[in-house]
Amino acid sequence: MVCAKTGKLTMPRKQLELFPDDPPELFDPDQAPVAYSPDPEHVRQRLHRILAEARAASEVPWDPTRLRLYRTIFPQMTRWLPDEEAGQLRFAFDEELARLKAA
Repeated sequence: MVCAKTGKLTMPRKQLELFPDDPPELFDPDQAPVAYSPDPEHVRQRLHRILAEARAASEVPWDPTRLRLYRTIFPQMTRWLPDEEAGQLRFAFDEELARLKAA
């Protein structure tokens, strides 16, 4: 924003709060690494959404790029769930892919 009186570039106060005077050091070798853990419920919902899309289709519903992506990430995402549930979801996904490939 430009100040009407001075003609200088200014920022609203809320925007200035986004940029503290002393930002934290992002690459501090002495600081412990931050671990990421996704919400298992969110992962579960995403996996079930992909599986439902496959089950509802009579042929592969994705372009080759998305199919490669799902073949890669689906098994990886199941790692965030309990072992038994993860195994069932991977099995169901593999079964659907085999069914769609045969169609």
